[in-house]
Amino acid sequence: MPAIADVHALERHLLSGIPLAREMQMRVAEYDGACLQLVAPLAPNVNDKGCAFGGSLVSLMTLACWGLASLRLGEAGHSAEVFVQDSMVNYLEPVWGEIVVEARQLIGDSEWNDFIAMFNARGKARITLTAEVVSSGGSAAARLSARFVALRGEASAAVPQSPIDPPNPDEGMT
Repeated sequence: MPAIADVHALERHLLSGIPLAREMQMRVAEYDGACLQLVAPLAPNVNDKGCAFGGSLVSLMTLACWGLASLRLGEAGHSAEVFVQDSMVNYLEPVWGEIVVEARQLIGDSEWNDFIAMFNARGKARITLTAEVVSSGGSAAARLSARFVALRGEASAAVPQSPIDPPNPDEGMT
């Protein structure tokens, strides 16, 4: 995959490559180098209760984290395949309006620097990112913590294409 170095390329990639992102009517709202914000309207993401569907919330949070990792790698000049390795989500309150998701790395620049350095040295690296759905009152309506793995283009060529046999990014990593 070519490097994704700006929000316009990220949005194009998500909407053209991930049909679910298109169906959710997701768009990239803002990026400041540390936080990526995605938004989506309630209507295509509503559940039977009239609030946002939990599957849409977790999907948008995962996409935001994936996008943040891809942007940071792209800004460092790297083309990489990024995979979610594992995640945990907490639903804290219903969302009754536009869905606003913010993804960030909590620790700070030192962990980003380590992530990029490991990717430079080994062609693979992992990082833990968080995302929150921001409620209309400004509090977190849902929270995701997820570990993402980045593999250099040639390293990802060996990744199985079957969802039944996902890659094991722990192999060979220290």
